[in-house]
Amino acid sequence: MKHPNLCWPLQRPAAYSLLACLPLLAGCSAIDRERDMALATSSHPAGLTAPSSIHRDLAMLPPPKGKITAAVYGFRDQTGQYKPSPDSSFSTAVTQGAASLLNKAMLDSNWFVPVEREGLQNVLTERRIVRAIESPPSGSNLIGLLPASILLEGGIISFETNVKTGGAGARYLGVGASEQYRTDQVTVNLRAVDIRTGRVLVSTTTTKGIYSYKLGVDIFRFVSYQKLFEMEVGYTRNEPAQLCVNEAIESALIYLIIQGIKDNHWALDNPDEVHSPIVQRYLAAMSDNQRLGQDEIERFLATEKPAEKSRH
Repeated sequence: MKHPNLCWPLQRPAAYSLLACLPLLAGCSAIDRERDMALATSSHPAGLTAPSSIHRDLAMLPPPKGKITAAVYGFRDQTGQYKPSPDSSFSTAVTQGAASLLNKAMLDSNWFVPVEREGLQNVLTERRIVRAIESPPSGSNLIGLLPASILLEGGIISFETNVKTGGAGARYLGVGASEQYRTDQVTVNLRAVDIRTGRVLVSTTTTKGIYSYKLGVDIFRFVSYQKLFEMEVGYTRNEPAQLCVNEAIESALIYLIIQGIKDNHWALDNPDEVHSPIVQRYLAAMSDNQRLGQDEIERFLATEKPAEKSRH
């Protein structure tokens, strides 16, 4: 025997829920496009890494009076952090190729002449091969190698997870939506060392946040007697950790250059470029961080003006 009066109250709210889901179903097309783009690898050919705003600032720095020959023996991960389970117990949380990122940043800045030191043994081996072909072995393997005037040292000194987490959600009659976000943090230290004295000329530390975001909508309810309707739609975006490490390295290199100009360790080709917007912006950020007074900044700018007059 059927009970229509019993089934109708269950069906009417379910119909309302389905009508409420129509906008969500319409929004699935955007998620479908993202899915298709992720699965269709042929639609994403390999290309250059998209530059960040920090990289653009690095490339647009005023030219130096003379390029600095610098060597990087290593820029290692000093955090000891591994990815949390169940991802991997042996995979590190940050990239192990930070030295390569630093060398590229040095080239892009047009302030440095990087010399190979991390793979120096490979360079010496190739030089032996060339010399063995051209002439009998004699002399030193180091003849002709370009010496560095400074060393760039440092590394990835910190990686903190769940620095900031949060979210919001709501559910009514089996229909719910929620969003969550998480912030991790990577910290990089970079210092310039004079090879003649071993003195640390400049040391900078920069921090970059790594952001993750998740949005989800789900429906779980009975549309009729013994008939369950369930639907789930979600979207997640995680900022690549290696790009954040690269941006932190580039930022540290910019601050190292600006600090070196301020401390007269190196100079601009045109001293008047000290008033350029890029230099002024990073100098102001340094003054906020180091609590420098306006009078100290003005003294620094004043020291550049006589150099400009003597140059002309």
